[in-house]
Amino acid sequence: MVYLLDADAFIRAKRLHYGFDFCPAFWDWLIANHAKGKVFSVDKVSNELKVGADELGRWAAARGSSFFLKPDQTTVAALTQVSAWIASKDYSTQATAAFMNGADYFLVAQALAGKHTVVTHEIPAPDTSKRRIKIPNVCAGLGVKCLSPFDMLRQEQARFQLGLSS
Repeated sequence: MVYLLDADAFIRAKRLHYGFDFCPAFWDWLIANHAKGKVFSVDKVSNELKVGADELGRWAAARGSSFFLKPDQTTVAALTQVSAWIASKDYSTQATAAFMNGADYFLVAQALAGKHTVVTHEIPAPDTSKRRIKIPNVCAGLGVKCLSPFDMLRQEQARFQLGLSS
């Protein structure tokens, strides 16, 4: 299974659960699983991460385009499918514009095109909410698998174990 991580998966990891200073194993796990062809994201996510000009931005910049995928022809075709699904719903003009101008649009399209799994901390919004388009709602509507970073780590049986102290 190939996973595509949302910007928030990286941002929350850095800020909360897997800070570079106390859990470098998480970041090593991402790099190792990218090398195995399992973990990626999209270039628009990289752009969002690099805006911070912090440790996460530098980490993202060091990964380059092999980790942060650029849209190819199948992704561009999938963008049309994502747009059509959004247009078929009654989202506000502002919500639609925000989604279509952000990384989430490309993330879902890349996942749809490649039959990948989206990894995000977002949770679905109720069907009555039309003010913000949530990744899990779009994924569900298009048949794209979506799960949390914790579920990805469990599914892949990731282990971040302390080494022996001297």
